[in-house]
Amino acid sequence: MTVLAKVPHVLVIGSGPIIIGQACEFDYSGTQAIQSLKEEGLEITLLNSNPATIMTDSTWADHVYLKPIEKASVKEILQEHKINLVLPTVGGQVALNLAMACEEQGLWKKYGVKMIGVDSRGIAITEDRERFREEMIRLNIPVPRSEVACSVLEGREIAQRIQFPLILRSSYTLGGWGGSIVRQAEGLEDALHRALKASPVHKILVEESIEGWKEFELEILCDRIGNFVVVCCIENVDPMGIHTGDSITVAPALTLSDTVYQKMRNMAKHIVRGMRGFTGGCNIQFAVHPQEERVVVIEMNPRVSRSSALASKATGYPIARIAVKLALDHTLDQIKNPVTGNTSAFFEPTLDYVVVKIPRWNFDKFREADASLGLQMKAVGEVMALGKHFQEALSKAIHSLEIQNFPVWEKKSNTFSQDEVMDKLKNPSWDRLFYLLIAFRMGISREAVYKATKIDPWFLYQLTDMVETMQQIEKNRGKEISYELLREAKSKGFTDQQIAHLLGIDPEDVDKQRKSLNIKPTYQQVDTCGGEFEANTSYHYSTFGSIRFQDSGKDVRKDLRKKSGSSRRKVVILGSGPNRIGQGIEFDYCCVHGSLALKEMGYESIMINCNPETVSTDADISDALYFEPVQKEYVKHIIDEEKPEGVIVQFGGQTALKLAKDLNNWGIPILGTCFESMDIAEDRVSFSDMLKEHKISHPEYGIIRDAQSALELARSFSFPLLIRPSYVLGGESMKIVVSEQELEEHVVRLLRRIPNNRIMLDRFIDGAKEAEIDALCDGEDLHVMGIVQHVEPAGIHSGDSYGVLPPYDLNKKVLETMENHARRLAIALKIKGFINIQFVIQDDEVYVIEANPRASRTVPFICKAHNQAYVNQATQIIMNRSRIRDFKFSSKLSGYAIKEPVFSFDKFPGVNKKLGPEMKSTGEAIRFIPNLEDPYFVRLYKERNLYLSR
Repeated sequence: MTVLAKVPHVLVIGSGPIIIGQACEFDYSGTQAIQSLKEEGLEITLLNSNPATIMTDSTWADHVYLKPIEKASVKEILQEHKINLVLPTVGGQVALNLAMACEEQGLWKKYGVKMIGVDSRGIAITEDRERFREEMIRLNIPVPRSEVACSVLEGREIAQRIQFPLILRSSYTLGGWGGSIVRQAEGLEDALHRALKASPVHKILVEESIEGWKEFELEILCDRIGNFVVVCCIENVDPMGIHTGDSITVAPALTLSDTVYQKMRNMAKHIVRGMRGFTGGCNIQFAVHPQEERVVVIEMNPRVSRSSALASKATGYPIARIAVKLALDHTLDQIKNPVTGNTSAFFEPTLDYVVVKIPRWNFDKFREADASLGLQMKAVGEVMALGKHFQEALSKAIHSLEIQNFPVWEKKSNTFSQDEVMDKLKNPSWDRLFYLLIAFRMGISREAVYKATKIDPWFLYQLTDMVETMQQIEKNRGKEISYELLREAKSKGFTDQQIAHLLGIDPEDVDKQRKSLNIKPTYQQVDTCGGEFEANTSYHYSTFGSIRFQDSGKDVRKDLRKKSGSSRRKVVILGSGPNRIGQGIEFDYCCVHGSLALKEMGYESIMINCNPETVSTDADISDALYFEPVQKEYVKHIIDEEKPEGVIVQFGGQTALKLAKDLNNWGIPILGTCFESMDIAEDRVSFSDMLKEHKISHPEYGIIRDAQSALELARSFSFPLLIRPSYVLGGESMKIVVSEQELEEHVVRLLRRIPNNRIMLDRFIDGAKEAEIDALCDGEDLHVMGIVQHVEPAGIHSGDSYGVLPPYDLNKKVLETMENHARRLAIALKIKGFINIQFVIQDDEVYVIEANPRASRTVPFICKAHNQAYVNQATQIIMNRSRIRDFKFSSKLSGYAIKEPVFSFDKFPGVNKKLGPEMKSTGEAIRFIPNLEDPYFVRLYKERNLYLSR
């Protein structure tokens, strides 16, 4: 008899707010898990504190507790519901640690709750470095030479025995927190202290260094009777020594011999079966000596991991969804493959394409931080791309990153010294990939680069080949290139803009030549089985790599994209791309609900996005998913293919909004608010001119073009002043300055980063209060969804401020003025959909500082606080299906909701933790309080002035 037959009610523990090392991939896994549990007919209670997640919507679980992920919340749930099962394997390290804390306190035993997916013994063995090492030795599985230390003294003694270099790994941590490589005695004590402090059980592993070995991960599913499948083998391009979350990775493994793969697979099977206590998904990491092919196990995650989301998107196999069914005692052979619909889940996916993941970092937000990469993860997000071969997928992944001025490798090689480049290769940071390309442009040999990086020669050859193609193109500078060279460049993932840059011509000329030669992308299907079986999926990627030629010189291609055969009108939603500070999971929340709303209205929804962590890139969410860069050329190809009725750009943050001008120029309808209105709102100067025209109060301002004009304007104002560039996210490059020297330095730096930007310099209203309105508008009428007042004074970015809904000390006159200003602005801008307006208030005078003509970061928070489906309603307005008067708005909020910013400063020791107009938080949580006398709010209010920095 299965668990399902015995038990009706399960508690799912979520992962909480987004932090470095634990991001929105667990919202994807958790949402999949809840979906799977609902299919099985279980009653579901969810504990999660993150309001920006899909899984915390009331439409998913039967009972949602938006509360801190701690023992007190679990106890409250167990007292209010008869819980029989707890699933801790889809909430990352946070969920595992809480499950173990409840186990140790006896909560599960007291209330008769059974842990599923993994038991406490399995967690203890895999998370406790000493027990895991002992278990591997018991199973005759090779591991690096290592010993466990519980004090600095023990660590020093072990170091003498093992000898340097050493690797330190902390127990029960996420994202490699506390880990480091120690190459000499100097610095050992500090590293030991940090590692011991990072571990909640103050226990670490001191291990022989295997830095420079190749690293692989196996994503595994296993059931109660020992059935076992490897869903995906992921290879790190970067060798051991860089955390896998900070490594470029590929799937399938490209440099692994079948002999070694089978050895790894057999070891994994032996581990899972030998340790017992696992039913569902787990992840095992291996290191392989590059010459001897010696294989050792590094660690095991007894849960759905960060890489599980990547593996699911890479293969099309829904790991978390199947893992939950296995946790309920189903066996692999009993479960249908939901992608094909007619084959068993008991199979290992086949990939007839290559997947590349590149991490996305935000070191620009932490300029004092150590930007070197090592055992502790520092990336805030990632992108994934698919292509017919490695070079194409790599190029597409680079284009997905949205890094300003990323073509560093397009600079002439003589602008860099060889010593500078080699130093960059030996000491990896976020830009090492680009310096690899620079090195090959300079003519540095692959042997020298391998010695500096230990990156497998096969990958280095691929990069060398890409550079040679660039150089071939440059030889034709100023003219068209041959058909063969253009075809080769496109098959390697070069965009028209890249080719044009190398040729010194207009991208439109490349576009025209390519079209005249009929060199176009074809769309392939991700189906888990390499086309062996018919698959019921509309998950696609583009490729130029499947072109074959006839004697005529024209291409003949087979488009494997699944045609919907639908007569429904099509609508494209542009996603928000990789997570980064200022643009995170909140926008994915809006994209998902927008897509679901379109489907409800009878449209065929088409999603374009490149983020493997998100729910929006789950193939079940939209009628068609294009896993593509949210960039100009790729979007245009898809629109030409699908011919949609229009495109929604309001939900994808600045990534989508920045494409509005191109869409408008192409004559493609932008649904909802028009481009002209968006442009006015996003351009600081045009927006301030509109405020002046409508006699709406705003800070004094002026336009600056360079440092000289900034200094001249500053002399007519008084310091402090606020510098604000246009078309940026998360307050990028915004700064409060208090002197002419600081003003000049920042303007020079800003214009170097964002040339030709329309920059506004305005008087900073010191000591003011700050609040924001999120609203729906149908072009004629406006509904205020919520007014959120910031706890901190004006000057701290809204994303970094504690926000209180409803406002806690704004009087009736101020609130009425804010709503009046919002209504007048929204109507003047002809907003159809969302608008967010930010205000500062001083002595009851209300000033408008900016408006965002799109969904804001605050939308999910307000949706959860009021328990309202505002994104669904916004989509109906955008599609002209409903007007404001058609909705019945109501709120279920009793008391106050507080938005809590969550920071990842601990990943960057020594950085300035002061806050200002540029956002630094990585996530948020929600907390409900009954009144303003609540001790939590009283403490926040007392500390409100502590962190503002100019």
